[in-house]
Amino acid sequence: MTSPGRLAGLCIIALVLFYGAHLGETKKNSRKEPNVPFPPARPTTHNLAAICHQGRGRPRYPPSFFPKSGSSDFRRRGHAMNRLESWFRVCCSGHLEQSSQILCCAQQAWKNALSLFCVEEYSTMTLPYECCENTGEARWSCFDSELPNPNYTSKPGYNAPEIPEEPGFTFDPNTC
Repeated sequence: MTSPGRLAGLCIIALVLFYGAHLGETKKNSRKEPNVPFPPARPTTHNLAAICHQGRGRPRYPPSFFPKSGSSDFRRRGHAMNRLESWFRVCCSGHLEQSSQILCCAQQAWKNALSLFCVEEYSTMTLPYECCENTGEARWSCFDSELPNPNYTSKPGYNAPEIPEEPGFTFDPNTC
């Protein structure tokens, strides 16, 4: 036989577990994820002018942009976008005179930035970004699909904060 006190205790435990499970689920689903428009579009003749002339109007992602904990996948995306914008500055800085060389440089920067992003993705204990699972042209085609900002449009009234220049990119004109 079960005593009324034991039965009441079991009911209380069941209620706590039931409502506690839903509270945890609500908390998890209400987490505000940072908005990092990713992936960046492949540089083309159609978006090159915006890449070079509207860079200060596209978002940057300093550490203060992200919550203090969690969101590591969004941090990696933000870092990749910052790296890419830094490397685009190298390509658009004026030391390359022909637009074909500027485009080639921007495409190299894009591939290098996304390659490093994939290396960083595989260095974690989480699932990598889906495009990183591909190789060669399949990887680049994947990154160049379902784009949030294919034309590299700037945000009206936005002026990007200064982000330190990212080392690690040198344009190779022999690959053009």
